[in-house]
Amino acid sequence: MATTDFKSVDEYIASFPADVQVILRQVRETILAEVPDAGEKISYQMPTATMNGKSLMYFSAWRKHLAVYPVPPVDDQLAGEIERYRSGKGTLKFPLDEPIPYQLIGRLAEAFVASRTQ
Repeated sequence: MATTDFKSVDEYIASFPADVQVILRQVRETILAEVPDAGEKISYQMPTATMNGKSLMYFSAWRKHLAVYPVPPVDDQLAGEIERYRSGKGTLKFPLDEPIPYQLIGRLAEAFVASRTQ
């Protein structure tokens, strides 16, 4: 990925190799499927899912991993499932050389929505 000012999520995704583009598209679809009336934008030079016009969940690709930020409030079961991916307080890193747990990312998006609608 070249350092640039991305104008759209599509432009961001297109800046990666084809194999990573496939992953990013699937992550994008997974997140947006769980967010009612989802929107998206580039914020902090990362794809960002929005809800009611406010940033909800960011994702980005790096050389060796995919990252999702921040970590939403989760129950004990989900906390246990994401523990191996934690990198600091608010970041989850998913290695690109392992299967990406799209279902888990979808559950995180659900947790974000739940935290905003309570």
